[in-house]
Amino acid sequence: MNDNHFKFSNAVIGLPVFFVLFLWIIYWVQIRFDFDFYQNGIYPRDFSGLQGVLFSPFIHENLDHLYNNSIPLLVLLAAMQFFYPKQTFAVIAFGILFSGLITWIIGRENYHIGASGLIYVLVSFIFFKGIQTRYYRLVALSLSVILLYGGMIWYVFPDVDKTISWEGHLAGFITGFGMSLFYKTPEYAKPIVYEWQKPDFNPDQDAFMKHFDESGNFVNTEVEEEELEVLSSYYNSNFSVNYTVTKRESDDEI
Repeated sequence: MNDNHFKFSNAVIGLPVFFVLFLWIIYWVQIRFDFDFYQNGIYPRDFSGLQGVLFSPFIHENLDHLYNNSIPLLVLLAAMQFFYPKQTFAVIAFGILFSGLITWIIGRENYHIGASGLIYVLVSFIFFKGIQTRYYRLVALSLSVILLYGGMIWYVFPDVDKTISWEGHLAGFITGFGMSLFYKTPEYAKPIVYEWQKPDFNPDQDAFMKHFDESGNFVNTEVEEEELEVLSSYYNSNFSVNYTVTKRESDDEI
């Protein structure tokens, strides 16, 4: 794969905008009709709490909670759709599923809501997958994600902020890493390696390089007799000169 595979499409803008808009519509319905969606969140180790595995990423506590999740989702989903278009929907769907299940297993006995778990899935996947490919554009993307959201790593630890679901963050981080190992990407274009750059290259055995010393100066070496015979036979067999003799008519015959 080369740079031509990174193509802009309407989905690069449409996917993140649609996803975030959907979150805002749900929140508007919640406050407009006074719906209590909190009970549809993840409640760990409770059978009814399993519904939150699917619903919790779309439920937010307040406007600040929704806003703080909306901006990262816009950026990360656009990056996913541009650089990993074939894996984007699978990472979103299975990221929500597996991060939710892990949260349901390890979480505190409380309702866990919000899209932050999905954000950690995306950050983790983009970072680890870019490093694994060792392709310069994707490595640069990984480093950019760390510069923007590297501080989020502290919120996967307990007691940093008891008002947040560190379990959901940790579950998302683990899920993103696991999916980066599972989903394979095509081979990306690698730099051209010339023969003289290879570790097993021996300049003494190279027909061209042996005419130069270690400093790169030309050395007028004598051509061996065997080489002369080979060159002579090559030119004699591959090059021939044909002469055509024509008789010029005399002036009297014109």
